[in-house]
Amino acid sequence: MTRIAAVHGVLPPHAYEQHEITDALAAMGLVREEERGVLDRLHATSTVRTRRLALPLERYATLNGFGQANDAFIEAALELGERAVRAALDEAGLRPADVDLVISTSVTGIAAPSIEARLAGRLGLRADVRRVPIFGLGCVAGAAGIARLHDYLRGRPDGVAVLLSVELCSLTLQRTDASAANLVAGSLFGDGAAAVGAVGAEHPSRRPDDGPVVTATRSRLYPGTERLLGWDIVDSGFQILLGAELPELVRRHLGPEVHAFLADHDLKPQDVAAWVCHPGGPKILEAVRETLDLPARALELTWRSLAEVGNLSSASVLHILRDTLALRPPLPGTPGLLLAMGPGFCSELVLLRW
Repeated sequence: MTRIAAVHGVLPPHAYEQHEITDALAAMGLVREEERGVLDRLHATSTVRTRRLALPLERYATLNGFGQANDAFIEAALELGERAVRAALDEAGLRPADVDLVISTSVTGIAAPSIEARLAGRLGLRADVRRVPIFGLGCVAGAAGIARLHDYLRGRPDGVAVLLSVELCSLTLQRTDASAANLVAGSLFGDGAAAVGAVGAEHPSRRPDDGPVVTATRSRLYPGTERLLGWDIVDSGFQILLGAELPELVRRHLGPEVHAFLADHDLKPQDVAAWVCHPGGPKILEAVRETLDLPARALELTWRSLAEVGNLSSASVLHILRDTLALRPPLPGTPGLLLAMGPGFCSELVLLRW
């Protein structure tokens, strides 16, 4: 089985209170003066208190088009990505030359060569390292990335694999889009990165206390939901799709999906010792809790992450996994479930055992 040897999350240096971001968006003309109350209400009810941004707040008003925003994405992604991967490998007791596979994911910028290719020389990765850059999975990619690491390491049990997620959601800002979806996104999303170091079952450096093992995964697409979450690519960049029906979709599909997945492994939700859940937003988290009949404490680390840094897209669930490992590691032998949802509409489930 794949063992998660280390998880390291990083954040950009520019920290702001939620009200500072609200004021800045209003000053950029995102809403008309008579609509300012709507913006204030959305930001207040998001439960987000602070966020980190790739750029100083005043820089966003000066970005002129998608090209400049994407250039800023590449520059910041390289800096954050290098920090995250180096720290994860150090914590796992691994060298860059040990890495056989690196998966990188982002849905907030485009780079060719991809981010992990640009980092390979800086990090000291081998010239024959396998690379899988992923675009389009959105918020689900942190969970899906771990699942794909597991797929690879099952076939290469002596191998080492790294997942890198870099999401700079602030750089997708659409200053002329006053749609409800864009206003909600502007109240929730923040910037950050994370890296996971994992080793196969036969890797010589594997230690019993290295971290949880991945025991099973499940991917699921829900047909007819393609326009409920994702991007429209427009002249100014990424324009958010964020359907109001998403919490109801979670209630309708996630509960049966999780129950069936756990039952396949002779488990029930009450057997799960750690819930590592992506923080889609307050309504999504309430829907998750209700459909799985979870106690409030089960998602406490997820709620805390949402409040402290916002929704980091694919990097969020990795930050929450890091917090679980550091702050509330379950007892040895107990199961945990890592889950996220994203464009498609889809879900990804990863069964862990400590």
